[in-house]
Amino acid sequence: MANVDYYQVLGLKKGASPAEIKKSYRKLAVKYHPDKNPGSKEAEDKFKEINEAYAVLSDPQKKTQYDQFGDSGFHQRFSQEDIFRGFDVGDLFKDAGFGTDDIFSRIFGGGFQQRGGARFGGRPRKGEDFSMEVSISFQEAFSGGEKHVAFMRDGKREELSVKIPEGIENGAKLRLHGKGGNGIGGGPAGDLYLTVKVSGDPIFHREGDDIIVNQEVRFSEAALGASLDVHTMDGTKRIKVPAGIQPGTKIRLKGLGFPHLGKSGRGDLYVRVGVKVPHQLTGPQRELLEELAKKGL
Repeated sequence: MANVDYYQVLGLKKGASPAEIKKSYRKLAVKYHPDKNPGSKEAEDKFKEINEAYAVLSDPQKKTQYDQFGDSGFHQRFSQEDIFRGFDVGDLFKDAGFGTDDIFSRIFGGGFQQRGGARFGGRPRKGEDFSMEVSISFQEAFSGGEKHVAFMRDGKREELSVKIPEGIENGAKLRLHGKGGNGIGGGPAGDLYLTVKVSGDPIFHREGDDIIVNQEVRFSEAALGASLDVHTMDGTKRIKVPAGIQPGTKIRLKGLGFPHLGKSGRGDLYVRVGVKVPHQLTGPQRELLEELAKKGL
């Protein structure tokens, strides 16, 4: 029952007391009980919602998690089995004024079996997959490493050390097998998917496995050529700027880009040359430029 507010289902406001929750549940359970609404699919669906909402809000631990993470975050951490674990069916329906015959089997899908005071579907099903984001730096994406992540699973906080492969891209997903919600009816646990968010860098810009570095040169250096020190992921490298280079020209440094993910080798690094135009000129500089202009330069 994703994207439904449990408090709204029971006609309550967040922060309702246990007594208010129980009172509202009993009233609605009587109103929408299938035995009072034979053949009504609408009443049956409503009854399912009411029971699921009560199973969460009547349990102090589950209620705390639901209040903290909201509906979407709660369902990433709790499977259907988790929600109904410890749910005392007998007392619940007795309080509502009904027997405990086969109500769960009839409305929650056949094959439900009694297990420790709750009923669960007998057919094994894989647990819910969880998803979350993990943020890494540009350097971590380049060199790889380990990242610690924490999340809630089965109502408990878990911490994992995740291996970040070198060369990983922004938006890539890492799958952690069996770290999702618990399986249902003996089924396997779900998986945890981590979406990688790579932060930007003030110097480097990534294009695929290549890296772009912007480097400004003076007009005289662009015209006459020069040797410059430029930043790379491997430290400072000295390059030669050929005479007469045009703005926007890229100088390639082979094999100094990002590692190819899952393969050997690396991309390239490109130094994109720009020409620096001064905002102000000194008197002698202006005179020299005016003389050069007269000579057609």
